[in-house]
This record gives sequence, C-alpha cells and structure tokens, in this order.
Amino acid sequence: MPKPTFTLATLLAAFLAASAPIARAEQPAWQVCFTPGQDCTGLIVGEIGRARTSILVQAYSFTSVPILSALKAAHARGVDVEVIVDKTSAKASKSGSRYSAATYLTNAGIPVWVDVQVSIAHNKVMVLDGATVITGSFNFTAAAQNHNAENLLIIRDSQLALQYRANWESRRAVSVPYAGPIEGSPAAEE
Repeated sequence: MPKPTFTLATLLAAFLAASAPIARAEQPAWQVCFTPGQDCTGLIVGEIGRARTSILVQAYSFTSVPILSALKAAHARGVDVEVIVDKTSAKASKSGSRYSAATYLTNAGIPVWVDVQVSIAHNKVMVLDGATVITGSFNFTAAAQNHNAENLLIIRDSQLALQYRANWESRRAVSVPYAGPIEGSPAAEE
C-alpha cells in the first residue's frame, strides 16, 4: 500500500482550515425590556427617533408624553406616522380634560383612527420603516414605565413587520377617523 504524500499546498490548506476563526453568532435581531427597572419608554423613543420613512401605531392606552412627543417630532421631520387607538384613548381623560393622545396627535397633523369594531383594541404595537416591530404588554403610558410590571420586545425582522403591517391595515379598515373626544366615561390608564 503506497504511503500518502503531503504537498506543501495540502499542508497549507489544512493549517488555514484549522486556524480559521470560528464563526461568531449574529447579534440577535431583537431586544427586550422589562419594568420596573429598565427604561422601556426610552427605548421606544430611541426607535422612533431612528425611523426614517414610516411608523404605524396601534395603542390601547396612550398617555406617555415622551412617546407622543417623539411621534410628533418624527412626523415633523417627514416620517409618515399613522395611529390607531382604542376608544378609551379617544375619550376625555380621568381629570375631565377633553384633551387626549388622539387629540394631541391629530393637532400635530398625524392621522388617527379609533378602532370601534371590537370590545377592546388591546394592541400595543409599532411598525417602523417596514422592518422593526415594537410590541409587548407595555402600554404607551407613564404608568407602564413607572408603576407596572411590563415587558417590551423590539424585533428587527421585515417579514414579521409585513405581518404586523397587514394586521394594522385590517384594523384601520374597520376603524373610524378620530373626530374629537368620544363621549362616555373617562379613559382609564393601565
């Protein structure tokens, strides 16, 4: 039986293969945040600040001034911002004020719809630039940040974003344009 011969090229190829860097796992395409203890509002505001083309919002309870301000600023810099709220976010506040998140956004020139077809439009979702989804139990409120135990998930996945966008569009199709506070009991902050 002939003995195997090793050429310099064979030895060099074996050496290079053995010393090649081990492929590192990609960074996850998601980020998670929990309250109490972490700044979920800050993460949302940061994502809104990075948006360049579009932001679609579905919000159950919506009273967070930093998030509302960030959406207004995004709209002012040319980002297409559109919002669907639950009917509770279109009612007068607990203080009796007729000024709601829906009113604030509408006054900023942002289109707002009210999802009136279901008992509760309990979504807490943003779709940014057709590529990033923000979701979780975290309502867009000061209470979610400062008083509640909540979770927030930011996912960078354009295929998932397409599905969330399709759901957003299906909810908008059965929603009505916001035309001022809905009469009834004041909105409750969750």
